[in-house]
Amino acid sequence: MGVKRRRIRQTTSLEHRLVGFAELMRSKLTAKPVGTEKNEFLKKVRNPEQALEIERELRQSQ
Repeated sequence: MGVKRRRIRQTTSLEHRLVGFAELMRSKLTAKPVGTEKNEFLKKVRNPEQALEIERELRQSQ
C-alpha cells in the first residue's frame, strides 16, 4: 500500500496567507543590506503578489 497523504484543512483563505507572507518578507527586507541577498528577498515578495493578481483575475472572470 502507498503512503497516506496528510490532509490539512486551511483555516484562512489563500489571499490572506499570501498577503501575510508578503508582509513578512517586506519586514525582513528592510533589515537586509543592499546586495544579492536583498534581491532574493525581493523575488520572494513578488511571487505571492503575482499569485494574488492571478487569483483575483480568475475570480473576476467566473
